[in-house]
Amino acid sequence: MPLATPPLRDDALAIWYAGLDAVRSDRLVQDAVQVRGEHLIVGDQRLALREIRRLAVVGCGKAGAGMAAGLEAALGEPLMRDKQLTGWINVPDDCVRPLPRIHLHGARPAGVNEPTAAGAAGAERILELVRSLGDDDVCLCLISGGGSALLPAPAEGITLDDKLVVTRHLSAAGANIRELNTVRKQLSRIKGGGLARACGAGRLIALIISDVLGDPLDVIASGPTVADASTPQQALEILDQFQSRQAGVSPRVFQVLERAATHGRTADRSASCNVTHRVIGNLATAVAAAGREAERRGYPTRTVAMQQLEGDAEQIGRELAADALAMRASGGRQCLIHGGEPTVKLVASSRRGRGGRNQQLVLAALEYLADTQRDSARGLALLSAGTDGEDGPTDAAGAVLDETVLAAAAAQRLRASEYLARNDAYHFFEPLGALLRTGPTHTNVCDVRVVLTTGDL
Repeated sequence: MPLATPPLRDDALAIWYAGLDAVRSDRLVQDAVQVRGEHLIVGDQRLALREIRRLAVVGCGKAGAGMAAGLEAALGEPLMRDKQLTGWINVPDDCVRPLPRIHLHGARPAGVNEPTAAGAAGAERILELVRSLGDDDVCLCLISGGGSALLPAPAEGITLDDKLVVTRHLSAAGANIRELNTVRKQLSRIKGGGLARACGAGRLIALIISDVLGDPLDVIASGPTVADASTPQQALEILDQFQSRQAGVSPRVFQVLERAATHGRTADRSASCNVTHRVIGNLATAVAAAGREAERRGYPTRTVAMQQLEGDAEQIGRELAADALAMRASGGRQCLIHGGEPTVKLVASSRRGRGGRNQQLVLAALEYLADTQRDSARGLALLSAGTDGEDGPTDAAGAVLDETVLAAAAAQRLRASEYLARNDAYHFFEPLGALLRTGPTHTNVCDVRVVLTTGDL
């Protein structure tokens, strides 16, 4: 957070951080898991400890480290020792830290949301662990956003590089999370319920922090514990929609999918253990908490937590800027908390700068305000940032604009349109001191935007 910021921006940052604090992964897990006497309480499930031989913990995601720490705190060392608790969770490299019982495995570099060899090695260790469990064991699976890239286990017949090319192409082409994860699941041995099918425990309980609008269990982290309702044919249609053959995706990918689509799946697709799921945190949780903080600070507040996929980040940025102008024109202090997750279509890598969807959104809002009228940002602030602390391959979570940012951009003769055209919002905002850097937040519930107005012109 900047050392000295205008009051309106200070309020916007404080409101955003209040939303973030409400979805702290360690706190969410400790609220969901408790030991009461001779029972382990997980959500609305009550498990008799005497019937549990071993506890195992597996998982993946950007919130994995915080979730694991929260679980260990909730269980306590005596119970973990008695139940021989062991665990393995794939997390980003910058989230790795030592824990007493659960191993945090660095599965990809910070800011690189792609499958890696380290992630694949970790996925194999997780599969080995769950296969070793028996009927009187309980497996707790900690799942959060970013898990798809952190838990790669390529299907037979394709390589990790094949999956990497697919992921890069679909992401750059503007595929949304549902489309991307449909393809990922069909090309994986662990996604789309693969983890649950491999699990030998009598009971598997998944605790989930959702980074997908509407909380569809089969989409979050590509649903490693959820039966896959998608089909190989749907994956082929998505690849064709984004012209993947022409883009250089390996013929092996299409051969695997075409074979599966033609002959169907012969293996049993159901899990052998009792599987239950509980979403313990999501976008609505963060938006509601941010709204409460805004009200506490004296802003009449409207909150919106999107339930459906959003469109282009630039269009959403312009719409929020127009909302800000309308709010200001109506007079008085007002706040809009808006949560969602847009898409960005990337330009060719030879032209591409640095940025992410939140930075692109705020830059489009800035361009709209600058083109609207003189002093168009007076008496308002607009912030958009990812709750995971990562916005594209950058060290920023997002960006903020107010009249000081707009004035500084004009003084430095920075043309927003040029930076938007090359996906280079990071280098626009960096010299203006308008980037929001949080570091790893150990949670992930999509993006939260804060729009504030004072009504003062």
